[in-house]
Amino acid sequence: MNFIVSSSSLLKQIRTLSSLPSPSSSIPIQEDFLFEIEPGTLSVFATDSETMVKTSFPIEAKMKGAIAIPSKPLMETLLNFPEQPLAFSVEKDTFLVRISTDNGEYKISGHDPDAFPRFPVLDSTQSMTMKSDVLSTAIAKTLFAVSNDDLRPMMCGVFCQFDENDCVFVATDAHKLVRYRRLDSQVSSAASFILPKKPLSLLRNLLADTDEVVNIEFNKSNASFAFGRSMLVCRLIDGKYPNYEAVIPKSNPNKLIIDRESLVGALKRMNVYSNRVTHQVRLKLTGSQMDISAEDIDYANAANERLTCNYSGEDMEIGFNSKFLLEVLQNIEDTELQLEMSAPSRAGIITSPKNTNKAEDLLMLVMPVMLGN
Repeated sequence: MNFIVSSSSLLKQIRTLSSLPSPSSSIPIQEDFLFEIEPGTLSVFATDSETMVKTSFPIEAKMKGAIAIPSKPLMETLLNFPEQPLAFSVEKDTFLVRISTDNGEYKISGHDPDAFPRFPVLDSTQSMTMKSDVLSTAIAKTLFAVSNDDLRPMMCGVFCQFDENDCVFVATDAHKLVRYRRLDSQVSSAASFILPKKPLSLLRNLLADTDEVVNIEFNKSNASFAFGRSMLVCRLIDGKYPNYEAVIPKSNPNKLIIDRESLVGALKRMNVYSNRVTHQVRLKLTGSQMDISAEDIDYANAANERLTCNYSGEDMEIGFNSKFLLEVLQNIEDTELQLEMSAPSRAGIITSPKNTNKAEDLLMLVMPVMLGN
C-alpha cells in the first residue's frame, strides 16, 4: 500500500486530533492514528475510548488500504519536516511503515488496523441540524466555565438544552456560570444532554475550518456530530445537570455600565496586589464612579484605582475573585459591559448593554467573595 501526502497537510489534520491518543493508555492500539486510504482520499481516526473522531482530506493514492501508526513518533517527525511531499509505503504482512523524502527514509512499526476500534452505532436516536458557526460560538462562549472537579462529574461538561423555541448551552464551575441562548436554532421535540469538555474542545477545533451544516444525532449515552469530511462521536455525561436557573438572581436593581477594556486592565493590575489565595478585589460603587482596590496583608501590598462608569442603584461595596472575573470579561467581545447586582452576597450578572445580534442571548454570572473589614 502506497500513498503520497503533503507534510503540512498531514500535520494540520493529525494535530487537530492529537489530544485523543495517549502514550499512557491501557489499550496500546489507542496510542495510534488509524489511516484508511481510498483512491484519492486519506481518512485519519483517533480515539481515547470515550471519544472517536475522523477527518478526511485528499491525497495521491490509487489503492485501498489501512494501517495503525503510533501517534507520538509520527507527530514528532512531522513537526520537524519542512513543507514537502511524503511518500508512505506499508508492508502488509509486518505493518512496517516507511516514510520517504528526497533526503531520507524513516521507518515506524505500525499495527494491525483491524484491532483499532470502530465508530459505535447509535440506536434510538434523535437528530437535529445546526449551523457550524452557531455551534462553534456556543462552545467558545461556554467551554472556559466548565468545571474540572471530578467529584461533580455533571459539571465537567456543557449542558445542551433544545426545544421548539431556542437552544441553550450552559457551563458552570460553581464560581462562574455562562448561559448562551440561540433563538434562531430550534428542534421539533425537546431534548437535553451534557457534553464532556474534551470532545467539545476537539469539536471546536474541527469546526474552525468549515462552514458546513452540522448533523447532530444523540441518544441517552452518546452523541455524534457529522459535517463536511469530519465526524465525532462521544460518550455523554450521565446524570442530571444542576438547576442553574436557581442561582441566577431575578431582581437586580443595581446596574453598572463600564468600558470593558478599562475594567480588564484595572483588574489585571489589581491582581498583582491581591491576596495570592483569594485574589480578592473590592469594588466600591457610588454614582458615576467605581473605586477598585486590592490588598495582600501578608506581604504589605496594596493598590487602588478610580474608574469612570455609569452606575444606577444604591451605594455598594462588593468583592470578587479577580481571576474568575477576568476569565468572564475576557470571553466577552463587546466594548461595553453591564454588571447587574442585587446585594454584596448575591451573584453579579454580566451582560451586553448593546446586543446587536437579536438571535443571541449571552448571560455570565460571577459569585462574590466575602469582604473582610
